[in-house]
Amino acid sequence: MEPEIHNESATDASDGDESVSFSQVTAVVTGWTLDFMFVSLCRSFREGKLEEFNETLSAFEALSQSPAIKGTLHEEKIMICAFLARVIHGKHLDVQFEEDAHVMPLMSAAKVWSNLEDTVADSSLFKNMTILLFVQSVAVCLEKGQRSSASSALKWFEKNNEFPQSLGIRLSKIVKQTETYHPFLMSFSFSRLLETVQSFLDTFLEKNPSDYLLKAATKMVQSSENKEGLEDVVTQDSSLSQTTNESADRKKKENPVCLRTKRKLMSTKIIDVWKPDTIKKPFVSIRRISEKGLKKNFTSIRIGSNDISEVSGHHE
Repeated sequence: MEPEIHNESATDASDGDESVSFSQVTAVVTGWTLDFMFVSLCRSFREGKLEEFNETLSAFEALSQSPAIKGTLHEEKIMICAFLARVIHGKHLDVQFEEDAHVMPLMSAAKVWSNLEDTVADSSLFKNMTILLFVQSVAVCLEKGQRSSASSALKWFEKNNEFPQSLGIRLSKIVKQTETYHPFLMSFSFSRLLETVQSFLDTFLEKNPSDYLLKAATKMVQSSENKEGLEDVVTQDSSLSQTTNESADRKKKENPVCLRTKRKLMSTKIIDVWKPDTIKKPFVSIRRISEKGLKKNFTSIRIGSNDISEVSGHHE
């Protein structure tokens, strides 16, 4: 009996106002939900909650495949989440985001970041972030005692990006001498990288709040007179997210979260972004990659040697 009641309610809702279609309403709700998940991912990143971040990312991935998710702003948010995923796994060198196993998380993050240049309002922040990603891609390897990986990272950047010569020479000397705690590396530390990412997120969210559902839910919780009333509200609304949660649970069972497991993680081309097996366009996965072909197409990072001197004086 209960399913029949739900079906009648859905029919009544769709027939209630002929001026809009149910698909249009669905598109709006889907956009709001994706926005809420985006804000949740930004919060988990800021608080360093890796497990929570990965769980939300799985649901975000599933929802982002909806045909209702369109437009430049949503594309930017999807790309930002791909970037955050790489940075939050930055010190996990065995996590793989690219088909090429030699491309470590921060190297892949630099690739995604280059595609966000038009999204970043502050050009100096964009350049500083680029240098931080270059330096930390090498520094993390040295910190882990992997000098050969640090050298490999340098060669990769020199081949695939406009790598400032002065920066390359300085980092090469540091790698050669294995100076894990060189003052230059300390100036461009991982903590400073995280702070710079957070600064970018704060600016982006100020311009694009993405908090409609967050505010609506907050008001509902605040207006709940007692715990029982809140539980009723949650029960009524739970059916809205049940399908998405079940889908995410299935994905988690099929693809266990494991640092040594290859997982998908978002494409530079937002079209078919979650389908790396069929992609024939430049790719940047959102969740850690699985299986077949990602076509390499690196966007040049435009920074000059002068940029190093501009930011090298900044210390933590």
